[in-house]
Amino acid sequence: MRESLQKKYIPMTETIYYTLLAVLSPRHGYAIIQYVCGLTKGRILLGTGTLYTMLGRLVSDGMIVVTPESDKKTYQITDAGMELLDEETRRLEKQLADGQKILAGGVFMDQDSYQG
Repeated sequence: MRESLQKKYIPMTETIYYTLLAVLSPRHGYAIIQYVCGLTKGRILLGTGTLYTMLGRLVSDGMIVVTPESDKKTYQITDAGMELLDEETRRLEKQLADGQKILAGGVFMDQDSYQG
């Protein structure tokens, strides 16, 4: 994956993350809105303007493609989009694990003892 795309999308906004999850299967715009709303139990409500602007950007960056499945425009994730989604999921898992460890009373290693 191109480094410029990593810099552009990592860390990823929630709306992009959930939209990429939604298009693991081909979906048209309204179906993406419904999927994200259902998956997040209404926490994320995508507006049509926001969604279609984001979809256009994701298509132009090669993260998703328009698929000719029906009379409606449908979108599906590409291999590059999948790589980006996987990378962001791993980053979020590490972030969550660090937070859970610290909140549970774990010890934070200071900079002087870091051997990176």
